[in-house]
Amino acid sequence: MTATLPLPTKRDEAWRYADLKALEPVWPKLDGPERLAVAAGETASRQITELPMIEGVGIVDLDITVGDNANFALHVLASAADYGRIQVKVTLGKGAHFELGGAILGSGTQTLEIVTETIHAEPDATSNQVVRSVLADKATGSFLGKINVARDAQKTDAAQSVKAMLLDRTATANAKPELEIFADDVKCAHGATVGELDKQALFYMASRGLSPERAQQLMLQAFIADAFVSMDDDAAREAIESKALEVLESLGENLP
Repeated sequence: MTATLPLPTKRDEAWRYADLKALEPVWPKLDGPERLAVAAGETASRQITELPMIEGVGIVDLDITVGDNANFALHVLASAADYGRIQVKVTLGKGAHFELGGAILGSGTQTLEIVTETIHAEPDATSNQVVRSVLADKATGSFLGKINVARDAQKTDAAQSVKAMLLDRTATANAKPELEIFADDVKCAHGATVGELDKQALFYMASRGLSPERAQQLMLQAFIADAFVSMDDDAAREAIESKALEVLESLGENLP
């Protein structure tokens, strides 16, 4: 994203669920993508829990190159923005790995989205993306994930798991996986589900002495924890889960 480009439109698949009205006044103020490179054989990670804000709009735009046999892990939390977007483009070298864990926590009239483009440019690379959303009121949460496998990128193994939980029927969850595969010896899988809190599980937990509020909180916490289970750094994982829990507690107030 850069001020020299025209404002996106809904005709652009990557922006089909975006709040373009909120984006329009801040578009000229946005910088281009932040470029990161992980050297061959290296391991790197990054966590994002706060979106840089301009007039209620929070945008993160990353362009990442992961070298041969290198690993990059990105864990993100999208919550505090009227319109928030985390946009990630990753290009993988031979034998490289990309891991994404993301949580979208929205309420009110928020529009929050995670948009990824993963380019498997060389053989033997792997990628795994796990996104969990909890949405209340009239919030909209979206994940758009494109996986591109080049002709020579044999033995690619790519996976996406996207799940959303709606606390109100007025909330909206969107999931749009997209595969563009030119190699023939690959494994590419994706799954997307949208649901509500399991009433039977809540009843069971209540029968074991937990209050309804505590049972709801524990179920939401476990649901979101899937996005961060891949984090090797215990302190970093606890920090991002703690931040997510703070947001979940406020969302939980919307439950009956």
